[in-house]
Amino acid sequence: MNASIYFFTVYMNALFIACIFILSIAPVAADDDDKPVAKLSQSAGPGTIFLAAKAQALSGLQTITLTAASYRPEFPAYGKAVNIQPLVDLRHRYLVALTERGSAAAKFKQAEQNIKRQQDLYDDGATSKRNLQVQQAQWQIDKALVDASGVQGKAILDQARLSWGEKLTEWALATDSDKLGAFLSGRKTLLQITLPATKQLSGDIQDIYVDASGNRSTAVKAELISAAPQTDTTVQGESYFFQTDGRRNCSGQSCGIHAIPGDNHIRTGMRVTAWIPEQGESHTGVVIPKSALIWYLDQAFVYIKTAEEQFSRRTIDRYSATTGGYFVGSGINPGEQLVVTGGQMLLSEEFRGQIPNEDN
Repeated sequence: MNASIYFFTVYMNALFIACIFILSIAPVAADDDDKPVAKLSQSAGPGTIFLAAKAQALSGLQTITLTAASYRPEFPAYGKAVNIQPLVDLRHRYLVALTERGSAAAKFKQAEQNIKRQQDLYDDGATSKRNLQVQQAQWQIDKALVDASGVQGKAILDQARLSWGEKLTEWALATDSDKLGAFLSGRKTLLQITLPATKQLSGDIQDIYVDASGNRSTAVKAELISAAPQTDTTVQGESYFFQTDGRRNCSGQSCGIHAIPGDNHIRTGMRVTAWIPEQGESHTGVVIPKSALIWYLDQAFVYIKTAEEQFSRRTIDRYSATTGGYFVGSGINPGEQLVVTGGQMLLSEEFRGQIPNEDN
């Protein structure tokens, strides 16, 4: 019995020592959140990181293929959303003047017929000269009314041209169309943009971008209408009328939590910032989404997918804000795969991979 106990004790001690030995040489499992999902490559150069396809899918990493884009340097200008009520008032006055002119013209035509009839009767001795003179006086009165209504209409037309320019005057005073309907319903907003005194609007410019908050990346397109006959006296630059429907081509997140994509967010009376293309040739490059740009120590980077499981970090030295992203003229080429989601994760893994292992 004592021998059995002895051998059992020896067996258990041996088993315990074996377990301790196995545990000492086996790697300790780490939480999934702490386990590196990427590895660095010394041969591929700094800024290059490898990430397995499975890890890419699990991390939600996404890329897009870059396409060529053109960009013209811009300068800022300022303006306001114009109240068109004075223009609407001119339209109403003009339409009333046209109605009065039509009524006066009809009466004058009738007076012409009456005086001709009275002249014939007088020549035949069938009426007195006094009746003829009365009819002639009425003809003069009706003619004066026609002339006065014409002068009134022309005065309204001249006033509109001096204040609003030829194009808007044509839209407002046209009787066979309602060009102001979109402005009255709020679907469009009229803008007056005044350029800096040293700048000019290039002749080929038809569209600019504007935003009420001064944010270029969420700016909306505005279409040129015409030059404005009056300018902002505080700026002393050329002034132009533009129209915009205020629709943002973005998601609610990039436009702001209170913005509604497609909503005309520029209201009458708002001050707006405008971005005007400079005169000269455009530059060729690519436009990258805002989500692709990552920052570290005040330096901007992006990641490019250079192989199925390989990514390269690129430094972005110069970029220009555009609607929906940033224009980059050098350092990234059309056709390359840009990481738009997951770049921050790659940066974290890259720098974590540079930390020496405590066991080494």
